[in-house]
Amino acid sequence: MPTSKLKQAWLNLPTKASEPVVGTKLMPILLESLGFSQDEYYPQFSTGCGTRVVDFAARKNTEGDSFLHNPKNPFMLIEIKGRNINLNTNSASYIATVKQIKDYLSCHSKNTQTAPWGIITNGDNFQLFRKHGKVIYPYTINLTLTADNIDEKMTEIRDYIDNTKRALSVAIYNNKGGVGKTTTAINLAGRLCLPPFDKKVLVIDFDPNQQDLTNILKIKPAKINFSEYLANPKNKDIKDTIFSYKLKNKKSVFYGFDVIPADENLTKDTLLISQIKQTGKLRQTIAILKNNYDYILIDSPPNWNFFSQEAITAADVILMPTKPNNLASLENAAIAITNFFPEIGDNLRFYYPNLETPTTLPIFFNGERISEAQKNQAKEAITKIIQKNKNLLPYFFPKYTSAKKLMDIFELPESAYISKAAFLNIPGVFSSEVVRSYYKDLIKEYLICD
Repeated sequence: MPTSKLKQAWLNLPTKASEPVVGTKLMPILLESLGFSQDEYYPQFSTGCGTRVVDFAARKNTEGDSFLHNPKNPFMLIEIKGRNINLNTNSASYIATVKQIKDYLSCHSKNTQTAPWGIITNGDNFQLFRKHGKVIYPYTINLTLTADNIDEKMTEIRDYIDNTKRALSVAIYNNKGGVGKTTTAINLAGRLCLPPFDKKVLVIDFDPNQQDLTNILKIKPAKINFSEYLANPKNKDIKDTIFSYKLKNKKSVFYGFDVIPADENLTKDTLLISQIKQTGKLRQTIAILKNNYDYILIDSPPNWNFFSQEAITAADVILMPTKPNNLASLENAAIAITNFFPEIGDNLRFYYPNLETPTTLPIFFNGERISEAQKNQAKEAITKIIQKNKNLLPYFFPKYTSAKKLMDIFELPESAYISKAAFLNIPGVFSSEVVRSYYKDLIKEYLICD
């Protein structure tokens, strides 16, 4: 079997190739393998953030529009390093390079923020990053390239980027109950579908034991139960499991979001549970729906059980509400991040070997009225948690740096309107301007650029 151009380019690359050598000898062939011709990528592309440039930017040409001659709105950014630079996971240079690609993809880099994909590589290591709105997360694990696997790996990467999915899937989870996961899911969905965001949202109530989201909104059963679809997806239509939750405003304009209701049959059918666990059916189901929505929110049950594990496995990112006056919710968040979620990576890669563990977003304080003294007490408790595991720092104090020791945590304020709305069986954001402003801030903090 003849050696491919990409494999030959990799084999010809010097063992200690510098960054310019990697850029000139390997990258043109690698970019070609990802589907980009010579006039579809641009070297030393300005990010629009000061003098910072990314090594390559790429975008497919359209009729009469060559990216090389009209370098705007890139689709992919590539940051390269020399083969002599250690890009093994957790090395200092790896951490610095990840920060670079995230900065280039971020909302403040005005020339490059359109790109949904980013890559870091030194020829031996390769990792793909995904951007959705404000969220930037590692899509694949840090791959080790070899002569024997480079063609296969680039074929898989090309498939990911050629089939970029519209939706971001978000699991809302805390191992501790009573922290407002369901309230967050309901109001987050409701606010996302309203102006100025106007996003299409699906919510999955994946807590068949409590079924709080389904009961609060009085969601009616759809044409078929979710368990019926999961048991026989080849002969069922996933759309038949979806209930459209709509309200009408004073101008007779409908607004709302879609819901897959909780299904208590999932707790009764042990064979079905076994089948789901064996095949990762929730993730497969969400993949089918990802081009129909902007956001797919999964209301996950507390505790670390089968349903919460399946919800996390199906997610791109994890949003974790906590209570500042509830130490257990903070400790449980730490336990989930350090002990539980890494297990999901192992399960996920059983079915999808190259995908990275879902990314955990920083925690937030959810709907509690506390004094400044109580807030400081909560931060002292968090500091003790971090002292036991310094890797937890970005999840609790995301703005903390050695230069600026900021201990800011996003707070979703308490509101009587939220509680009242639950009794009225509607999202608080649909009845209160105050609640709408709170959740708008939450969305801008975590999901969507200003």
